[in-house]
This record gives sequence, structure tokens and C-alpha cells, in this order.
Amino acid sequence: MITYVATLDVPRHVAEFLARLLETHRRQIGTPRRSRALGPFRQAVLVLRWFRDRGCVHCLARDAGVSQAIGYRYLHEGIDVLADQAPDLHQVLSQCQREGMAHVILDGTLIKSDRLAGVRENGNDLWFSQKHKAFDGNIQFLSAPDGTPLWVADVEPGSAPDITAARIHALPALYQAAAGGLPTLTDKGYIGTGIGIHVSVRRPKGQSEQALHTDTRTTNTLIRDLRALGERAAAELKERWRTLKHVTLSPTRIGDIVRASLVLNGQWK
Repeated sequence: MITYVATLDVPRHVAEFLARLLETHRRQIGTPRRSRALGPFRQAVLVLRWFRDRGCVHCLARDAGVSQAIGYRYLHEGIDVLADQAPDLHQVLSQCQREGMAHVILDGTLIKSDRLAGVRENGNDLWFSQKHKAFDGNIQFLSAPDGTPLWVADVEPGSAPDITAARIHALPALYQAAAGGLPTLTDKGYIGTGIGIHVSVRRPKGQSEQALHTDTRTTNTLIRDLRALGERAAAELKERWRTLKHVTLSPTRIGDIVRASLVLNGQWK
């Protein structure tokens, strides 16, 4: 065994933020002082290493001098306290309206996972995405016009289309926001969502886009150009918090993990 010094490329104030949340949580559940193997700050470092580097929990626990079981317990605790800080969709939309945003962007992303079970009524795997031919969780997210991630929904199985997941988690609130002057831009996967959700018009079957009216083509170009910035949100979260590229915990935890990443991302800036 070789001992070496390493640096975690996460701002210290992010670790201190998480440590404060963990310390508050310990007080709330009545944990006696100095009764745990790791203090709040060292636990925060363990959790942040997992989010940032996709480290195996066994290795993280070994480096921290605790058992694998305690490592998993500390990790799940860190995920929970962070996810609890994630904003509600109605809060986010109200804030966007107060700030005078011209629109918000709705999109979906798939989070890979390898611990999956469950079947649909037709016998197909519940978590298998036919579109991407992989086992995933479907996450809907909302971003600002510049692509800053604002909100993420709970996870739906990878077999769920974006429009289905959006109807469950986002559309009712987005309709209300649109009525108040805050429209939503999104892609063609959401065609049929309704008033206030702006989607590019599909070209006629078997024809080129030139078959569309000039005004329609112009509108499509405008929606595509503005909406494209929303893809930055998922890319930013996945590149900064690399555990989102492939979650090895239970897929039912994907929603909390992405919400926790959103909170950490907000603290990073």
C-alpha cells in the first residue's frame, strides 16, 4: 500500500456548505457529539468525492478509515440533506417571473444505471430506453434562457417518453406560468403538450421543411436556436458532477442524486 496526497477539485466553500447541512442534520436526529467515525467535514469530503469523481464507495470508505457499510450510510445521508435543499418547481417559476425572464427551457436527459429490475405490462424492461438502447432513468429539467439549470424532477423509468414524464412532473405548473406571461420552449419530443409550451412544427411527412410556410420555418429556427441553450444545463451537471454519467446505486435514487447535484452546482458558482 502506498500513501499519497491528493487534492479534490471542489471549492472549499462547497464542502463547508455541505458540512453545515450534515452538522444540522445530526443535531436534528439527536446524534451525540463525537459519536461518529467521521466529523461533518470529512463526511462532506467523502460525499463530494463520490459526486465529483464517481469514486467507488468501497474505496472512499477505505480512504476515510471506515467500513463499506458506514461509507454507504454516510453517502446516502449526504444525498438526502442536499436533495432536501433543492427548489420546488413553483418556487423556481415564481422567481423567474420576478426576475423578468422571457422564457424557460424544458428538456429531458437520461441517466445511465446498472442496478435495475421491473417489467412493464407488455413484458418489456421498465428501465430500458428503446430510444437509446440502454438502462436509464428519465430526468426532466428546467433551465434559464442562458442554459443555467434551475430545477430537476424526480426520476421516471427509462422507458417513459419525455412527454409522459413532463406531464407527471412539470406541465401543470408550466401551464400556470405561461398564463402569467412565462412561456416554455422545448423540442419536438413534447409535441402536443398544449398552450404555452412552444415546440417547433414538424414538416409534412415525406416532404422537406421547405414545404412549411416561411413564417413557420422562421418560428422553428427561432425556437430551435433559443432552446438549444437549454441542453447546456444537463451537460454542465453531468460534466461537473460525473457520478451522473452512470449511477450505480438503486435507480430509484437517481432523482435525489440529480437534485443534490443541482444544489451543489448552485453553491459552486
